[in-house]
Amino acid sequence: MAKPKKIIKRQRPLLVVFLTVFIDMLGVGILIPIFPQLLSPESSDYILPSGWTMQQGFILLGWLSASYPLAQFLAAPIMGQLSDRYGRKPVLAISIFGTAIGYILFAIGLLTKNIPLLFASRFLDGITGGNISVAQAAIADISTAQNRAKNFGLIGMAFGLGFILGPYIGGKLADPSLVTWFSSATPFYFAALLSLINVCIVLVLLPETLKIKIKQTIQFTKAFKNIITAFSRPGLRNIMPMSFLSTAGFAFFTTFFGLILVYKFNFSPSNTGDYFAYIGLCTAIIQGLVVGLVSKRLKDYQVLRFSLFITALSLLAYSFVPIGETKWLFLIPPFLSLGYGLTMAFNSALVSRVTPSRLQGESLGINASVMALAQSIPAILSGYIASVNESLPLFVASLLVALGGIVFWLIFKPGRDDIYGIDTTLSKK
Repeated sequence: MAKPKKIIKRQRPLLVVFLTVFIDMLGVGILIPIFPQLLSPESSDYILPSGWTMQQGFILLGWLSASYPLAQFLAAPIMGQLSDRYGRKPVLAISIFGTAIGYILFAIGLLTKNIPLLFASRFLDGITGGNISVAQAAIADISTAQNRAKNFGLIGMAFGLGFILGPYIGGKLADPSLVTWFSSATPFYFAALLSLINVCIVLVLLPETLKIKIKQTIQFTKAFKNIITAFSRPGLRNIMPMSFLSTAGFAFFTTFFGLILVYKFNFSPSNTGDYFAYIGLCTAIIQGLVVGLVSKRLKDYQVLRFSLFITALSLLAYSFVPIGETKWLFLIPPFLSLGYGLTMAFNSALVSRVTPSRLQGESLGINASVMALAQSIPAILSGYIASVNESLPLFVASLLVALGGIVFWLIFKPGRDDIYGIDTTLSKK
């Protein structure tokens, strides 16, 4: 039976936004198997100038990894304000087009070994990747109280699906043994093509979801104000230290673990893509099956009190896998995904619960700013830490996540730091 036209019209914005978020995450995932090749002297993608040491290369890679989340940290709040003023549709279309240009420039930078162009392309992609906040705003525009959680859950699925397929596609499209003309640039041309198609879809199929536009002055320092608010607002201030530390710890892992797979276990780009896709698939299963079961039996803060330590121990376990014993690598992701998958899901739930309904949208943006900054700083520091020992970022990753768990145990007090306690004063204003 055909669906009524009204239902199709309501679903269309949701599907377009889903595609936008999916392609953004696909582009992030594609990088994972490519980055290690940039520092491998045996690879045709080796980009270090003559005379550079591997330690200098680690530092360079750390800054290159950080350029995307740093730009996203600065741009996401501005993108959100622009969409409030001019509408979701034009801002999404322009930003997605910018993402396509960023992918093309990165591909050219890889082929020409132009390091400044690689940085410029990642920064441009980070600025336009700030459209995640616009996508979330569009979802909020079309959601009701009854389907809000379901709609945002669909966006979470787009994140997960992009992370699963991104490394896999990146590894396969960069493997010349599969197709002779494949190279490290091929995945980015592919992502650029998808982005251009997405621009057309947005222009043709996405109706403007914003009904009332706000004529406000753009606050270019909003990202920094968000950080101050995150660590000072009642309720949030006792959650954000944990969120920051756990996200920072996982960022240490994702930034340099690809290098460990290459140097310690002799993984190819295709193998690396497969492995990260395996981690993503485990995480998706955890979020799809386990989160619902756990939420029926335990409260959000109770889950976080053990999920953070499961994550920390799983990250630490990688340090003890013997060289060449790849079979042990595949035993860790189910536990890592259990810990980190539960942490991501219940951290978001807790942020929502401690926030009065009138501040939900603002808190969503604040949390996004904290997450982006938490990904930027570790990416930079991990380069310097890896220059001492390439496996050291794993120890730091585990330490930070565990520290996040300890801090959460100490400063979050159930019954006081939730909407039914300290924040009720805000909700009554």
